Amino acid sequence: MNIAIIGSGYVGLVTGVCLAELGHKVICVDIDREKIAKLNKGQVSIYEPGLEELLKKFLKNKQLSFTTSIQEATQKSLAIFIAVGTPSKKNGEADLTYVENVAAKIARHMDGYRLIIEKSTVPAETGKRIERTVKFNLPKKFRKTNLREPAFDVASNPEFLREGSAIHDFMHPDRVVIGVESKRAEKMLREIYEPLKPKFVVTNINSAELIKHASNSFLATKISFINAVSQICNNIGADILKVAEGMGYDKRIGRSFLDAGIGYGGSCFPKDVDAFIRLSEHSGYDFALLKEVREVNQKQVTAFIQLIEDKMWIVKNKVVGVLGLAFKPNTDDMRNAPSLDIIRLLQHEGAKVKAYDPQAMAKARKLLKGVTFSRDVYQLAKGCDCLIVCTEWDLFKQINFRRVKQAMNQAMIFDGRNLFHDIDLAGMGFEYHGVGRGHKKIDS
Repeated sequence: MNIAIIGSGYVGLVTGVCLAELGHKVICVDIDREKIAKLNKGQVSIYEPGLEELLKKFLKNKQLSFTTSIQEATQKSLAIFIAVGTPSKKNGEADLTYVENVAAKIARHMDGYRLIIEKSTVPAETGKRIERTVKFNLPKKFRKTNLREPAFDVASNPEFLREGSAIHDFMHPDRVVIGVESKRAEKMLREIYEPLKPKFVVTNINSAELIKHASNSFLATKISFINAVSQICNNIGADILKVAEGMGYDKRIGRSFLDAGIGYGGSCFPKDVDAFIRLSEHSGYDFALLKEVREVNQKQVTAFIQLIEDKMWIVKNKVVGVLGLAFKPNTDDMRNAPSLDIIRLLQHEGAKVKAYDPQAMAKARKLLKGVTFSRDVYQLAKGCDCLIVCTEWDLFKQINFRRVKQAMNQAMIFDGRNLFHDIDLAGMGFEYHGVGRGHKKIDS
């Protein structure tokens, strides 16, 4: 099938490449001319394992192309995915300006039937708004009421991609959710994904839109729940790792997303939780539970800083090395990364901060001032009074800790992801502190 993807950001680019892998001919669109020029040369501006290799493969065989023209993409395609950004407004609502603009432009350039598919994360009832926008902007010949078939259909097809494993997630989905209002739209979406032989969840558009927000908000709730429990563990001398293990064996609960740490970040969970809260308010329901999920997440960084200050006593003028900057491993995404708040809070207390990340350094340099960036873990450790783990990169598990200890002023590690919980750092002479491991606060 000829398919267009409007928006060549993280979701749009991964979706486009993977649809090409399924055998479709895909044209991706973005208004950023510099980005499109680079993509047409096979250059990817984001780090996602396997993405650049597939991109180059399908550019070469002409199954994938990039353009800045919505007109070109619309007229060459039967199915059109909208994958533009939906940033948060100050009140937490999703800003759908880009979605509306794209829908209007698609409509103006239609020369026959098109299936217009929401791929961006949007609040419920957005599909109806897209439908209204398209109808208003259709060429006059498509506005006639006596046409044998509709000029277009709108559908919802939310994504469930995890940064760092997005290609695997697309090619091996837990389910494919399609929200449709016509049999033709359902048939086309089934055809698009049929090579994957997935479990289809077919529903109306409003339900499909809600599934995305409800899913991400529930996962955020699991993270905040285990982080709240980690604070109790600190207070009573319990170990959050054993608590999570004991909980996780219960099939009704499961072990995934029960890793205590410094909180969730990224472009999805914070934005989607905020948007779901606002959507709930508009529907007449006060989602107090989600408000507390957000509050717990924000407090987790503060609690981690308090742990550091408690154990180090004086932070001012101390040299702190930060291991990992991206909000999660296997990505260079710095959006809402907990490391940003941690570093800024430490700088506010007068600490001198050094940092290292395998992929996110270039983006971090644009966001952080007064930080010394290191070329590797060992340069980072030199002269440090403590190390702080903010991102659980597998690479860090291979550290030569004896070499690191020799380079440090004080052998202290604060592990914000409990990455080193199974390494005997104490036996190597380190003072080691994880999250929720039963630390007692020193009385002042």
